[in-house]
Amino acid sequence: MDANWITEGLISYLGLIVLLTFHEFGHAWTALKCGDDTARLQGRCSLNPIVHIDPIGTVLLPLMMIFLPFGVGRFMIGWAKPVPVNVYNLRNGRWDDILVSMAGPAMNLLLAVGLVALARIASLFGSGIAINLFLQMASLSLLLCFFNLIPIPPLDGSQVLRNLIGMSYETYWQLSRYGFIAVIVVVNIPHVQQALSTVTFGTLSGLALCFGFSS
Repeated sequence: MDANWITEGLISYLGLIVLLTFHEFGHAWTALKCGDDTARLQGRCSLNPIVHIDPIGTVLLPLMMIFLPFGVGRFMIGWAKPVPVNVYNLRNGRWDDILVSMAGPAMNLLLAVGLVALARIASLFGSGIAINLFLQMASLSLLLCFFNLIPIPPLDGSQVLRNLIGMSYETYWQLSRYGFIAVIVVVNIPHVQQALSTVTFGTLSGLALCFGFSS
């Protein structure tokens, strides 16, 4: 493992922390706007990364994927500590809960759009390093967006599915206790990695074309 590999890995990891922080802030801010201040009262409506760190999803799994020889190289995903939401405080119940769940992936999509825009600005100044950095972070943000739509607890897609099928909170939280194991297994399935890569880079290519990058 050479110095360049370590440097690139650390840059990617720091980018992941920033993107996960905005992701969770999106959940907390949307919950607050929908009538639930639980996350705000617990200090989660914040852009401070420390309050969102999950030992497994934010630290252990991403670092394993970057640095361990049996990891999956630069295919790096993760999650942060789930934002607490009291659905009984939401003005529109189930539909607001779905909105709050989708706010995190939506934030990652918006960040990807902004990062591609910054890459386009950097291209006007001929800064290849900045272009590559912004596009790399945009692809990671899109990967987090689509990864979190997988319907396995604690990922956001599972919250949406829970609401759509009417699963009880008790059943859902029981499943969530072991969900991270299922997530680790699923993301190591080659077909899942391929599907996530295809939708991620397909969307990135579409955004790049929208901002005037040549195909």
